[in-house]
Amino acid sequence: MSACLKLSSIEPEDQLLFVIHCLDKPGTAETRAANMQAHKDYIATGPIKVVVSGPLTTDDGQRVIGSFFMVDAADRAHVEKFQKNDPLFKSGIWASIEVRAFAKRVDNRE
Repeated sequence: MSACLKLSSIEPEDQLLFVIHCLDKPGTAETRAANMQAHKDYIATGPIKVVVSGPLTTDDGQRVIGSFFMVDAADRAHVEKFQKNDPLFKSGIWASIEVRAFAKRVDNRE
């Protein structure tokens, strides 16, 4: 039996988002760098509403090890389309990619 809490409903003030968590393959730093401007240009076209995004780093912040996106999308299919058209995805740098629905409850960003 699953220990997950079931959300019976999403309150109107609770926005349903998606989180995309990507970890880089070892040795792909040069490929990442070569595709970064194309990635930024793609995000700027607004194919999906990106709420928060940025690189995942080592704890000391010295090395990029992946990517994180929080997006607002109609459904998972829109998220997957967004992701598959991203130049970083197309470059093949990610060893793993997880997409999860996220029910925002608290947002303390200023």
